[in-house]
Amino acid sequence: MLPPIGYAARPEAVRRALDGRTLIVSAPSDLRWLTSFGGSLGWAVIGPDRFVLVTDGRYADRAAADAAAAGISPDIVVASTRPEIRDHVVAAARGGQVVADATHLTHAAWLDFTRDLELAVAPDDLTIRRLRRVKDAGELARIARAAEIADAALTAVAAQLAEQPSEADVRDELEYRMRRLGADGPSYDTIVASGPQHAARPHHSTGRRTIVDGDTVIIDVGALVDGYHSDMTRTFVVGEPDEQQQNVYDLVLEAQLAGLAAVVAGVDARAVDAICRDVFDGAGMGGWFLHGTGHGVGLDIHEDPFASKVSTDQLVVGDVVTVEPGLYRDGFGGVRIEDLVAVTETGCLILTHLSKDTPCLPSRPTT
Repeated sequence: MLPPIGYAARPEAVRRALDGRTLIVSAPSDLRWLTSFGGSLGWAVIGPDRFVLVTDGRYADRAAADAAAAGISPDIVVASTRPEIRDHVVAAARGGQVVADATHLTHAAWLDFTRDLELAVAPDDLTIRRLRRVKDAGELARIARAAEIADAALTAVAAQLAEQPSEADVRDELEYRMRRLGADGPSYDTIVASGPQHAARPHHSTGRRTIVDGDTVIIDVGALVDGYHSDMTRTFVVGEPDEQQQNVYDLVLEAQLAGLAAVVAGVDARAVDAICRDVFDGAGMGGWFLHGTGHGVGLDIHEDPFASKVSTDQLVVGDVVTVEPGLYRDGFGGVRIEDLVAVTETGCLILTHLSKDTPCLPSRPTT
């Protein structure tokens, strides 16, 4: 039994952060964090004297049940059409200073709200997204469970790489096993990238290519549990690695372990990225690193904080982040190693426990 998520305290936490303003909540993940409602169509309005959840008839019962189970009591308004939903949101938001997420609303919706509210709707400073960064015990338990499921699925499937499956075969087996183990589904489109071209693409779209002896194979897999994601990458070599494959793998592992060692509350996310990047630069392979070192994970698979060269984020206790350096080159393939970790006051708690040893590429164990 997973511990409960602390929904009951969230409305007041949002009100304190808003400091007298009224927020229109449009992003599905923000709505779920605030209300526990996970239907496909919903809006919320929260302010000093209001808390309204608007949806349509398909979700009337679900919205009421989700709110009751979460221990919160928004006024639930049910409409029959999207224009009616919009009108109810406008009515609930009228009065006082209104803010909304400018990164989520379309330009047309923004202008529409501004016209009908008869006030300038100001951009919100990502109130809920900032609060969402710090995961409570219930959230962390779901992310850890999702990571455990992905660990088990990949452990079972990895041995099949030697049987010349297609990339799609491996993806399908992973996703089937994750569901059988209790996941609601995959966190994202599972990446199985093989060979000298496909594995050179950090976000390759899994295809029908047959995996053969000599391939590097990057598998990026995560599970979804109660709306919360996990994220993990392991790299395999089919058959005996050549000298270059071994050297690249060892270098990526060195960078990844250095990045993990740097994760602690109070450190700049940019510094974690720089530590991994310095390992590659020192080996003359910085040009093979094509993305940032990590990102936050929670109700979204990519959320704050981001660890990159331009990040302005600082890690805090309760962040859940990835550490995933990689090297890629067309004609060689690629290697990426990714763990999911929870940030603590003294370091980090690693949530992805699948060994980084492969049949051909042994590595030092991590804790």
